[in-house]
Amino acid sequence: MKGVTKPSWGGKFASKMRGGGESGMSTAEYAVGTLAAVAFAGVLLKVLTSGTVQSALSALIERALS
Repeated sequence: MKGVTKPSWGGKFASKMRGGGESGMSTAEYAVGTLAAVAFAGVLLKVLTSGTVQSALSALIERALS
């Protein structure tokens, strides 16, 4: 096998870091990730717009400004 060189350690490492043969996400993975992000944003919005959190934030801001 003349002329065929063995990959160097750095080449093997770079190949492993790229994920071998799987690079990127599939459409289904993007859909699941997007749904999770939207669900988290919805929960966060609900929490931040609740009366308890709004009054606590208002009190904190008033204390900081006075």
